[in-house]
Parts: sequence; structure tokens; C-alpha cells
Amino acid sequence: MIVDLPDTTVSKIARSLVKVREDGGAVALGRVLTLVIPTSHGLEEDAIEAANDASREHPMRVIVVIAHEEGDSKLDAQIRVGGDAGASEVVVLRATGAAASNEESLVTGLLLPDAPVVAWWPDHPPAVPVESPIGRIAQRRITDASTARSPEERLSELGAVHSPGDTDLAWTRLTHWREQLAAELDQPPYEPVTAVEVVGSGSSPSTGLLAAWLRLKLDVPVVWRFAPQEKWDHGIQSVRLTRASGDIVLERTNEVDALLQQPGQPSHELVLPRRTLRECLAEELRRLDPDVLYGRVITEGWELLGPPLVQE
Repeated sequence: MIVDLPDTTVSKIARSLVKVREDGGAVALGRVLTLVIPTSHGLEEDAIEAANDASREHPMRVIVVIAHEEGDSKLDAQIRVGGDAGASEVVVLRATGAAASNEESLVTGLLLPDAPVVAWWPDHPPAVPVESPIGRIAQRRITDASTARSPEERLSELGAVHSPGDTDLAWTRLTHWREQLAAELDQPPYEPVTAVEVVGSGSSPSTGLLAAWLRLKLDVPVVWRFAPQEKWDHGIQSVRLTRASGDIVLERTNEVDALLQQPGQPSHELVLPRRTLRECLAEELRRLDPDVLYGRVITEGWELLGPPLVQE
């Protein structure tokens, strides 16, 4: 069900939410958090779809804020529940003029009582997330460096202003890669890694974050390269771990599969699918405490890395 509320106020929206729940028999007590999504016009539907999918694992209230300080002061809203909102309640706020000048005041009256707040910027994050109007009221703050024109610069900026509670979906996309690499190093012959090479797309911030994680955890030289765009245009392509007995190479062969090569063993085909936006968002919503490892990688590990090389 969708309820449109043109030229409204926050108090009217709150009353409408109560009425919608009462009329539809929905109970808000099962909501575990409030997800606030500041975004831009035209990009909100993809974010709402991902949040709706994630809500099946984390029932929540989703507040989408689309603010433009130009134009007449006005607040339009839309409430979505039931089949139009997954297991969540979705409130879409479109504010212009003076009504858009304070995003915090737009959402404060709509937050679930005694529930944690998570902020997610799908496209253009503030320069310092924790100091932004929405970031100040959030326990967790999620950005996505893959949307930046220069992911490498965005990671440097995020590292410089990192605060506990910040995270980025470029890091979340690495979960399967990190699990697989850690599993390989937990097997014999238990030799130390002496060098690392990471190859990926120049448009993928995950390439740099994986290199930074390996540099931090293994404390060895790490070379990271950008593959030519015409040969590899998305995500991580391969990781090479050098040991005395030979190299471990994990290389993606397509969108779903990867090839693992190890000394003295036949090659293995592994399932290593690219993670969807919904999967990454759902993973981040599973924890509301600071991601300490990400904090160390984006600050310490990133600082230890040298500049990327461009593969011919």
C-alpha cells in the first residue's frame, strides 16, 4: 500500500504512520532499527529496493530523504507498507527550499523509539559522515566509494576522517575474498607469505581495500595493479600470495566462478559470486558495533600501501 502526503509536515507524517499501522494491522514493535537514506532524485528507487530486500532479514523503518535547498519551502511525503515495502515501513521525504535546510529535523520525529539508527549514503556522502546532520544521530554510517569518480581519492578522504561506526560497502564486497584467502593460509605448509600482488579494476575501491588489508595483516610488501579497462572493467581480478614453496593464485574467471591454483595441487574451481547491493547492506545491518578491522584497514593499512600501478 502506498499513501501520498503532498505539502505536509513531519507531525502529519507521524500520525499517518500510526493510522496506516492501525488500519492495516501492522505492528511496529518488530522493527529492529531505523535506516535513514539521504540520496538524490532519480536514485532513490534502487536504494529502496535494496533496503526492502534487506528488511526481510532486518525488519526496519526506512526513511529516504531527498533534499534540495532550491525552490519554495515544501515537504512532500510518501508512505509505503505491505507488499510495497518488504518487511519494512518506507517513508520517502522530498523537501525543497527552507524545508530542506535541516535534514536532522526532518527525520527526528519519524525515528523508531529506542531503536538504533543507521545512515546509508548510496551516492554522495558528506565530507565527514559523523559530523553531518544525519550522521550525528546514527550509530552506524555506511558509504559506498564505488560511486565516486575517483574511488582511490574517496578512500583516502574516508580514511582521513574515519570515526568508529563508519564503514563502506566496498569493504563489505570483500567478505568472500577475505574468507577464501584466510582459509588457504590456514592449511599446510603454513609458510609465511613474502609478497602479495592484487589486480583489479581501476574503478573498484575494493581492489585497494583488499591490498590494504593484506598489507596490514601479513606485514609484507603488497603491489596492487589496475588492469586495462578493456580487459577487466569491474571488481577484483586476482590475488597472488608468494611463499617459498610457490604461489597461491586466486583469480576470478567470470561473474560467479574463480580459479584457485596452489603448488603441488590441481587447480580448483570455486564459487565466488559478485555480491549484490542487498547482500552487502544486509551484512552491514547485522552489526551495530564499530567495525574495528575496517577502521584499521582504511587508516593504517591504506597509509602503508604505495600508489597503484597500471598494468599494460
